[in-house]
Amino acid sequence: MLAWMLLAVAAVVIALVVSWCVSRARRLDRLHVRLDAARAALDAALGRRAAVAVRVADGGSTPAAPSVPSAQTRAAADPAVTAPLPALPADAVPALRAAATDPARHAAGIDEREDAESALTRALARVDRPRLPRAVHEELVDAEQLVVLARRVHNDAVRDTLALRSRRLVRWLRLAGTAPEPRYFDIAEPEPDRYGYLAVVVTGGASEAPDPSRTLG
Repeated sequence: MLAWMLLAVAAVVIALVVSWCVSRARRLDRLHVRLDAARAALDAALGRRAAVAVRVADGGSTPAAPSVPSAQTRAAADPAVTAPLPALPADAVPALRAAATDPARHAAGIDEREDAESALTRALARVDRPRLPRAVHEELVDAEQLVVLARRVHNDAVRDTLALRSRRLVRWLRLAGTAPEPRYFDIAEPEPDRYGYLAVVVTGGASEAPDPSRTLG
């Protein structure tokens, strides 16, 4: 009788352990899916920021569509279309374009990617935002805000995944499988004061300084 009771208790314990392992494995799988989606969104946001940075380096101009006047006609009517953008010092244009098109931005190593994206942030910091054309100004601010938000979502996903993977039973039973351990993505971001000012300009809010607790990054 005692043997049967021990077997019953052992069966219950094993069932609980198996149930726990299955639930943790499923949660880990969901976290890895969330992490992949966050990483893809971050990559897209960084790509968009780089594209806008190239436009800023080119003076904010875009290729003319067939239905609009030629570039020569537009230049004659509005010399500012092809003139160097006054919002960026002439010596900073090559640096901004080089940072935006740096092949390291697509490197497999996260360290190289972080360095390249931080270099682009520093290059964009030299842009005199108020002197940009309004459309380019708003597009740049929107792209930078998207990068800040996407990086925060990505790092939150990394934090939650690492927290679960660090538990003893998860490590002992190798519930994470062969999935590589995620890493935080840390890059330089716009200065809080400047960033808050830009957010006010774009959203059309009041001119007072933004609440620091609501500043992204």
